[in-house]
Amino acid sequence: MPKERFEDALNKLEKIVSKLEEGDIALEESLRLFEEGIRLSRFCNQKLDEAEKKVEILLKGKNGVLKPQPFDPSISLGQTPSVNSGEAISEEGEE
Repeated sequence: MPKERFEDALNKLEKIVSKLEEGDIALEESLRLFEEGIRLSRFCNQKLDEAEKKVEILLKGKNGVLKPQPFDPSISLGQTPSVNSGEAISEEGEE
């Protein structure tokens, strides 16, 4: 069986939530959907945790200390922010 993708699992989870919110299904079916929803939720959380750890690894400096970088959605996929740009990021989020 091919590996489940995060996006597919999230899509299935959203459909399950919608069905459960409608409330027009039998108890047995509700329980089955609930169990599947819990499994998918745990799977999605695990994938998000893995992605967060990868991002932290990528943002660590040469000395192993995590360097906070501001999120800039305007940066295209081919560009990366400069880690050693010399710009200080204050703890209060002020520039």
